[in-house]
Amino acid sequence: MFKKDLTPGAKSKVKSSVQRAIRTKVVETYPKLAPYIDEIIPKKSQLDLVKLPDRVSLYILDSTPLFWQHMDDPLIPHLKLVHAFPQAFPRLRIDRGAIRFVLSGATLMAPGLTSKGGRLPDKEDECKEGDVVAIEAEGKEEICMVGQLKMGTEQMKGMGKGVVMDGGHYLGDGLWKMNFD
Repeated sequence: MFKKDLTPGAKSKVKSSVQRAIRTKVVETYPKLAPYIDEIIPKKSQLDLVKLPDRVSLYILDSTPLFWQHMDDPLIPHLKLVHAFPQAFPRLRIDRGAIRFVLSGATLMAPGLTSKGGRLPDKEDECKEGDVVAIEAEGKEEICMVGQLKMGTEQMKGMGKGVVMDGGHYLGDGLWKMNFD
């Protein structure tokens, strides 16, 4: 989705009522972020909205990107937020062979997660289609991609093939390189 360098569009201030709604939505969508919500979006702070190409909205706080949203899709955290709070998001791991493809903007496919170096969550932590997950790379410490699943982890284990995620935000993409100063 963000393969090319992006030029930020109009920047506008978010109304306080909308900001409160965003805080509530974040806590509902990502319950593990609830203890940190005052640190992420303080009540007395001013959240800004930056319009990006392809109907993407980016919410920033003091030039720090927090969440992006494509049209009416769920709020998806920016990788910088995921790096600050990695324990708050469900994580899947890709094998070494998939790393270069993911970091070049390719669609994430199930074999990269179901092979020997990949890891899917246990039965009690299953992810469903539409869940937002962080993708970590085998042998690396940082999360390399975040996005919305196209199929659940149970289905991935069963089929072993198919598209898992196609419009994620990954290290080095246009959204990652954007400067908000």
